[in-house]
Amino acid sequence: MKKMMYAMMFVVIFITMNSCSADSAEATEENTTTQTLITNYTYNDSEIETMKLINDYRVSIGLNVLEKINHISFKCQEHNTYMIANNVVDHNDFTSRSNNIMSVLGAKKVGENVAYNYKTSEAAVKAWLESPGHKENIEGDYTHFGLSVTTDSKTGKKYYTNIFVKI
Repeated sequence: MKKMMYAMMFVVIFITMNSCSADSAEATEENTTTQTLITNYTYNDSEIETMKLINDYRVSIGLNVLEKINHISFKCQEHNTYMIANNVVDHNDFTSRSNNIMSVLGAKKVGENVAYNYKTSEAAVKAWLESPGHKENIEGDYTHFGLSVTTDSKTGKKYYTNIFVKI
């Protein structure tokens, strides 16, 4: 019984330490607030590599390449900052992010993947592709995306937020 408890604890800890999740939303009439378009965003190497891996995968299965939009990456980075500050991995305020993107960019559909504690872009993308919800977003009917990979300066762990949109 004790061995079973330790095994169960290990599984829970492993899932918690290497977690990710997916969410999506579609436009509604409520998404009419006007907000400022963010045009400046500086991409780090992990972000560029992760976007390339996602686009390479999409092309390999016959889908269109997604174009990056700085405003979306900025919204991703805001969410990473929130997750780091609150020591969580979640989709809190996804509705607010998707409403902002629908309002500012005229997006018709928005999906989001988050991940935590993957050391490499390859590991994060592989985990997303092995998860049905994440894979659905990566393979979804989208035209654009944004991405942020932020390292927590206290722990050295990476937080990933990837938002997909159809414009």
